[in-house]
Amino acid sequence: MSGKIDAIRSFATMGFDRLGRATKDLKEEQLDWRYCPQANNIRWILTHISSELHVFIPEILTGNKEYKPEGWPEDYVDNPKYSLQRIMGDIEKGRANLMKSLEELTEEKLAEELDWFYGKRKKEFYLMLAISEIHHHEGQIAAILGVESRMKGKK
Repeated sequence: MSGKIDAIRSFATMGFDRLGRATKDLKEEQLDWRYCPQANNIRWILTHISSELHVFIPEILTGNKEYKPEGWPEDYVDNPKYSLQRIMGDIEKGRANLMKSLEELTEEKLAEELDWFYGKRKKEFYLMLAISEIHHHEGQIAAILGVESRMKGKK
């Protein structure tokens, strides 16, 4: 594995570790709590992360903007019928798939260009962007849980 791919793997591992710490004591009843009606809830955030892992990252790695895994539900993001256990299991499967894909990735594939919403950029750019979603949204979860705790008078 190359230095770039090792760095991407380390960045992903750090994001997953942070996400794991932020969600380790998460309860089912916390998934839909919002501090205001316009805010994302934790269910939306976790299902979005899972969707990134199962759809967007494979789109990047395959170069196919239309990629959808077989059986992936169209209504997955923010769907209240999915339990915390299901969502976290889906994230773990997405993590395993990403790490396996990174082991199989080559410098040549990483250097290929994709023409997407940021214009023509290397797969490396879009892959780092997608993985940064884990870090970004872990911070949102931590913030939501902190606000919830303070608003409910907990420490």
